[in-house]
Amino acid sequence: MTHTPGSNPGGATGTNPLWGGRFTTGASSLLEEINSSVHFDFRLAEQDVAGSIAHARMLVDQGVISVDEGQAIVNGLKIIAAEIAAGDLVLDRALEDVHMNIEARLHDLIGPVAGRLHTGRSRNDQVAVDTKLWVRDAIDRLDSLLADTIRVLAERAETHCADVMPGFTHLQCAQPVTVGHHLLAYGEMFLRDRDRLLDARRRLNESPLGAAALAGTSYPINPDQTAAELGFNGVFRNSLDAVSDRDFILDYVGAGATLSIHMSRLAEEIVIWSTPQFGFVTLPEDLSAGSSIMPQKRNPDAAELVRAKAGRVIGSLITLLTVLKALPLAYSRDMQEDKEALFDAADTLELCVRTTKAMLTGIVLHTKKTRADAEIGNATATDLADWLVAERGVPFRESHGIVGRVVKALEAEGRELRHADPEQLATLEPRFAGLPADVLIVDHAVARRTSPGGTAPIRVSEAAATLRKLNEQLSIKEPAK
Repeated sequence: MTHTPGSNPGGATGTNPLWGGRFTTGASSLLEEINSSVHFDFRLAEQDVAGSIAHARMLVDQGVISVDEGQAIVNGLKIIAAEIAAGDLVLDRALEDVHMNIEARLHDLIGPVAGRLHTGRSRNDQVAVDTKLWVRDAIDRLDSLLADTIRVLAERAETHCADVMPGFTHLQCAQPVTVGHHLLAYGEMFLRDRDRLLDARRRLNESPLGAAALAGTSYPINPDQTAAELGFNGVFRNSLDAVSDRDFILDYVGAGATLSIHMSRLAEEIVIWSTPQFGFVTLPEDLSAGSSIMPQKRNPDAAELVRAKAGRVIGSLITLLTVLKALPLAYSRDMQEDKEALFDAADTLELCVRTTKAMLTGIVLHTKKTRADAEIGNATATDLADWLVAERGVPFRESHGIVGRVVKALEAEGRELRHADPEQLATLEPRFAGLPADVLIVDHAVARRTSPGGTAPIRVSEAAATLRKLNEQLSIKEPAK
């Protein structure tokens, strides 16, 4: 689609065809500039044509317009749909928005009968239905991308179900876990993100078409017919709410903001892990960038940008909340400002999910390094305390103190538990006599954690299969009509 500027950029334009009867002069160039939304709401063009076709067919079936008029309108709209698909529709800023541009183009194609299309309809319910259709499509695109990303996570988790890595709290060494277990934590986050998106989709799937400006219409319309044709599961129950509701945008962008935080957390870990100091992963070259001055650099730019772009999505949510705050019923032109934030959030989310999937697919995990680092920081201290509880009957709080003192004593010697053997520990605490050596081995510590949701390889393998199954089962479920 191409755009043309307004007709008289230096002064007042001709009277607007929507309200020319009320005004004797046209809008100033300043009003035209601030009023125009066609430079961004052109993205609703496909949905606008679909809604208009459904409306025209309903008007025919209800006897509001003739069969010939309806056929001419539908045929003209199909031509416009083809022009939209080919990128050939020319849009004029002086006509304010995409809706008036399409109506003007329809008039060019079929003449005055085009004016019959808007019978029983307002731009208020027209914009609302177009935006709902667009958001529904955006949810479906994002959900599909996210489902693919979860499949990659489940596959990689299964592959690395037994590879040990350090588990952290406070970014300090805590207990050993497996790489697969760590990856599955993000799989669970993304699965919840899908659930939030599909819940938002279910809630938005009521058609506002037929609410007209705010009070309904005196024409004998059939909103159920247009709702069914457009794939909605139901129809609005209050016309004021139908034209003023933008909760569905907040739901989508709100769910997207949570998703963006999850992607940002994963991206942050990839940034850290890819440093030489950690050395856990290497990003593929095609997702990395160099330096203009330092020839050795291989920077994780893709991960850094996913991390940063969470701010854009969160910013879009704040913009939307602020625009909608304190708006009286029903429609105010403020609502025009919802589109740019919506579109930017949608574009950003889809780009980031595609990038996240590519990183998860192409990343090389250095499992020898992760295992070596899992031994650092006295990572088996909890297992040592648990052994005293299980084998020597020591209350856990007492065993916690015993192991803490042992760690402190080793630290004074510049050593950790990984440097000690059972005999040496027994000299520090007699109750460690008879301690099996494998209690101090990280693989043993991981294998012991077989509790539900635990990091034992057998549990990680099961969890990966469960995640894969839940991901496949999670789909659009409409309530029965």
